[in-house]
Amino acid sequence: MKLQRLAISDEGFIFDPETGNSYTVNKVGLFILELLKRGKSPQEIVKALTDEFEVSPEEAQRDLIDFLEQLRLFGLLEGEVV
Repeated sequence: MKLQRLAISDEGFIFDPETGNSYTVNKVGLFILELLKRGKSPQEIVKALTDEFEVSPEEAQRDLIDFLEQLRLFGLLEGEVV
């Protein structure tokens, strides 16, 4: 998984050493990235989002799908996760 190569700071700064590109994410994005790097399933991530933040499971699912699509667009994620 490409996510493993990324350097991710506690503040949400992401650096891709392969391309030299850098990105920033908010607190929710950082939370999702950390769970993805630990190999959590989409269902586990949705549950964690609803536990950590005040969102419904439906909103958490939509946010996760949108975030994963953004990662794919930037070439930071390959394959199907959801």
